[in-house]
Amino acid sequence: MTSMVFSECSTSTASRLLPRSLRKDAVVLVRRLSLPRRSCAWMAPLSRRTLAVGAAAPTSPPPSASVAIEACAKVIDGKYVAKQIRDEISAEVSRMKEAIGVVPGLAVILVGDRKDSATYVRNKKKACESVGINSFEVHLPEDSEEEDVLKFISGFNDDPSVHGILVQLPLPSHMNEQGILNAVTLEKDVDGFHPLNIGRLAMRGREPLFVPCTPKGCIELLHRYGIGIKGKRAVVIGRSNIVGMPAALLLQREDATISIVHSRTQNPEEIVREADIIIAAVGQANMVRGTWIKPGAVIIDVGINPVEDSKSSRGYKLVGDVCYEEACKVASAITPVPGGVGPMTIAMLLSNTLTSAKRAHNFQ
Repeated sequence: MTSMVFSECSTSTASRLLPRSLRKDAVVLVRRLSLPRRSCAWMAPLSRRTLAVGAAAPTSPPPSASVAIEACAKVIDGKYVAKQIRDEISAEVSRMKEAIGVVPGLAVILVGDRKDSATYVRNKKKACESVGINSFEVHLPEDSEEEDVLKFISGFNDDPSVHGILVQLPLPSHMNEQGILNAVTLEKDVDGFHPLNIGRLAMRGREPLFVPCTPKGCIELLHRYGIGIKGKRAVVIGRSNIVGMPAALLLQREDATISIVHSRTQNPEEIVREADIIIAAVGQANMVRGTWIKPGAVIIDVGINPVEDSKSSRGYKLVGDVCYEEACKVASAITPVPGGVGPMTIAMLLSNTLTSAKRAHNFQ
């Protein structure tokens, strides 16, 4: 079985983030192709497919697309698409408020003092405000009991002004995460993690009330950029309940032929090399090398991993699960990290909340 070794994919090894005990054994795979220097081309998304409020396709790249690197793949700009979607949601929220006097509401429950979780919650609150969705926030201490969390979930379940409930993960280790997530009523499970939503997603002829936000964002990017899925060979790297598994189910619903690569997969690079579409969601920096990728493949990189970077004021930079510098020379299109899938996750959360409010009030 081929081992999955990850590292910085540039020629410099200073920014690798590996445990000290592993550094001497790490294999740095650097693939340098003799291609002419050119800029990554920004790829204009098509007009809206399913949230239609009449957004026109852009004709020029946003400022973020002007970064020149040695590459030829088209950049799938998740930040730009997420902005389009938020504008569409904002228009729909205003229309709903004017027509029936209802404003969608999202409740977020945060337990503990993890800085990353607090940042995510703060970003979700800002996103709600930007589109006119009401936000309700509960922040409980780390040593809270499960009953405290369940009490707030129950209250939000019964509150008609709340249309979506999100429990920020991870929860403290002494809490039963599965039991708490299952307590969220199916009709307000905007995260899409309820077993009945996942079960419906997996079954032909059934429709989930909500789809998990990150996988939904991945598919939405493919739709917005007019990238065909039907009949294509798709490989999902990672099998988590949050991203990998639902992403594979969504691709299957789109009539792709699916393979899932995980930690026990033998010769993963051979399987990945057959893919027309790759969704990488394994959480290992730069694991997927350029040699793993079939020429012309489309890459959706969900990973967001910090690696040491002495040139950065923060001391680190964020990279994906795919070695971007190498992949750009082989793929036809790729999402950057950051600025690819990340912004789409919150956009899909807002979309799910709006959908919930419309469904609750039978608003078309």
